[in-house]
Amino acid sequence: MPPMKRPTIDDVAAYSGVARVTVSRVLNDGPNVRPEVRERVRRAVEALGYKVNPQARFLAGGAARQLTLVHESVLDAEPNSYYHSALELGAMRGCVQRGFALSTLGLDPNDKGYIRRLLDLVESGRSDGMMLTPPFSDDVELVQALVRRKSPVVCIAGGPAIRAVAATIGVDDEAAGFEIGRFMIGLGHRKLGYINGPERHVSATYRLRGLMRAVTDADSGVEVVAECGDFTFRSGVFLAERILAARGDITALVCANDDMAAGAMLTAHRQGLAIPDQLSVSGFDDTPVSEIIWPPLTTIHQPIKLIGRQAVELLVDAIEAGRGATEAGFRAVPFKVVERASTGPVRL
Repeated sequence: MPPMKRPTIDDVAAYSGVARVTVSRVLNDGPNVRPEVRERVRRAVEALGYKVNPQARFLAGGAARQLTLVHESVLDAEPNSYYHSALELGAMRGCVQRGFALSTLGLDPNDKGYIRRLLDLVESGRSDGMMLTPPFSDDVELVQALVRRKSPVVCIAGGPAIRAVAATIGVDDEAAGFEIGRFMIGLGHRKLGYINGPERHVSATYRLRGLMRAVTDADSGVEVVAECGDFTFRSGVFLAERILAARGDITALVCANDDMAAGAMLTAHRQGLAIPDQLSVSGFDDTPVSEIIWPPLTTIHQPIKLIGRQAVELLVDAIEAGRGATEAGFRAVPFKVVERASTGPVRL
């Protein structure tokens, strides 16, 4: 009779009358197993309801089975406080579930040698698949080079040009920009400042495009003053100062991430502006900082950890199917406007 406890590989070996190593070979589609023995082991697996633990298989086998998460890292720049760590946590959880290891690699996008470095990593066999984050996820030359080498790649927050080449995952940034724009306009704001991300980040550009579409749809004299930041708290402080100095009639600041929004709020506090009575501020990402600053920040929630985990799933599915590359296209994950106390109606 099958054992009542959760079956192990040793139970399968005993039930089928073969050695443990033979069971391992069958489970891993290894060579040197007679067809009748292979079938006997498979019948035992089915009869016992044995489930393979992919992480244990990886640890026991010592195979490469490693995915790489590539992110931007500029040594003299202020880091993003949460985005990359949340992606890494989600990807790590996905790797544990699927029996892969995860490595992270920070590269400077200003160093043009990064393409050769990533291709060397693939060609050496030290990475079975890559997840690229902005701005690398919008580098068509890099992604096409990886695809030509049959290296599975998933691009996080990649734009339309990349979606035609490789698998891409993220929120619909233009739709999210539209929703936060419509939200602010619905509160009566007609003079908006927008603090964007770097020009090379296509996702940030599409957030602004969505905001401008909301402005066009409103058709009610809405004006937007936009400045490019770099996703850091410091740039939010500086650009909020510049926008408010240039336009004293601004009643709302929309920011392309939460760190810059937090910086913009510091500027407002320094200038004695009451939030939201005199100035509404919104962010993007719904990171932990959005709930602990004062007042709590209205923002766009994007499930960053979920994106990391699903990026792993796309990669592993391609690897285990033996496709050698991910299927091109875009997997959209849901977003929503999270309304908190940093925004309110215009005070006339």
